[in-house]
Amino acid sequence: MSPSPEVPASTEHTATFSAEIPESRDRLWTWLGRPGAAVRLTPPWQPISVRHEAADLRDGVARLRVGGLPWTATHQPDGYVEGSRFTDELTTQPLDRVLQWRHQHELADGPTGSVTMIDRLSTRVPKAMLRSVFDFRARQLTGDLAAHRRWSQRPLTIAVTGASGLIGTALSALLGGGGHRVIRLARPGQRPAEPPPGALRHEFRDWQPDRPDPAVLSGVDAVVHLAGAGILGRFTPAHRQALRASRIGPTGALARAANDAGVTTFVQASAIGYYGADASPAGAAATELTETAPAGDDFLARLVRDWEADGAQALAGTDTRHVAVRTGLVLTPAGGLLRPLRPLFTAGLGGRIGDGGQWMSWIGIDDLVDVYLRAVTDTSLSGPLNAVAPNPVTNKAFTEIFGRVLHRPTLLPVPALGPRLLLGQQATEEFVLASQRVAPAALTAANHPWRHPELTAALAHLLGKTDTGDPS
Repeated sequence: MSPSPEVPASTEHTATFSAEIPESRDRLWTWLGRPGAAVRLTPPWQPISVRHEAADLRDGVARLRVGGLPWTATHQPDGYVEGSRFTDELTTQPLDRVLQWRHQHELADGPTGSVTMIDRLSTRVPKAMLRSVFDFRARQLTGDLAAHRRWSQRPLTIAVTGASGLIGTALSALLGGGGHRVIRLARPGQRPAEPPPGALRHEFRDWQPDRPDPAVLSGVDAVVHLAGAGILGRFTPAHRQALRASRIGPTGALARAANDAGVTTFVQASAIGYYGADASPAGAAATELTETAPAGDDFLARLVRDWEADGAQALAGTDTRHVAVRTGLVLTPAGGLLRPLRPLFTAGLGGRIGDGGQWMSWIGIDDLVDVYLRAVTDTSLSGPLNAVAPNPVTNKAFTEIFGRVLHRPTLLPVPALGPRLLLGQQATEEFVLASQRVAPAALTAANHPWRHPELTAALAHLLGKTDTGDPS
């Protein structure tokens, strides 16, 4: 068998990127070595998933999937200097011969109060394809470290249900970066396979949703309860029952177990569906919905109302603080709303839904996990929190901004008949066409800072775009 042809050495080059991070070198170095760093630094618009993080910056091993292909990044002891440098190489064959990837991470003292982060890559990947990645990493680092300066004053032990989901993955990584110990609660038999040598091992405990044992929460300071059946789908009797059964009953049972175990904080997921699908009629004059607005009366509103009450009533009169995070439309190309919309808009096939007048109260994934972090650590917060950015938009405006960020036309409206054929009448009316102009009043009163309060900047960050075409 003749040897495979070698890629010409001339295609290999060195790409260098640098950024000033407003943090001390010691704190940044510590963050880079904590669980969750690799997840937080992975751009959500790229087809990359972190399967296992490296257990050690000196000689650990990280395993990823890149475009469906396995990617093993092996840390190199000869490229390690405590406190200032670590190096990893792509060691997956034959991909390593094609890409020639060696990544050296360096930290150097920058201007007063900052550190210079330098990334040097020896690779065959064109530099132009990498710039948006390292711009994203600098923004992400800056945002995460700022969040921890505000709210991670002391390390906590935090148990999380639904930790492998879209929000749970991002939140667990953020918590780990802040020095918190994260315990992932998993149903029996649903723990992932053991990681390979050199990879990080997460901590799991078994959790029975119907009858959780308080002993499972021994030593836990806070519980974040995210688990529940996915809402999107045809609202058949079976689906409606699954939505209720996975939320109402298990939430109260876990809250009682948390209180019995001496847990001081219980944070549960909730949704702005609480207010009802037609809570904000289309138009600029629609009333903003704050946390004191009444619940709606459609199926999703009753579901969310009972879901919140299940947790709140279980903890009424106890010393366990209860917070319900009423989440809006979560933006990330890794899942949620943007995952199905992005390819359509990229192809120039995006458009408003119906007349486009319905209000969309959205939140970027990073701002959402910041809200959860604060809900866990800030003892002044309790009760419902509207987790939405402070600038909701109509569907028409969302469509125009999304197209502008991607530099694509948005001229093809989507008739409401389309979602109705796919999801049925009830899911379309209560989810796709819902109009809710929600305000984060409780967080605003608490002077909560937002990473991306405006939609254009949020989408640009999440999609790796810099030239957004925004006339402002």
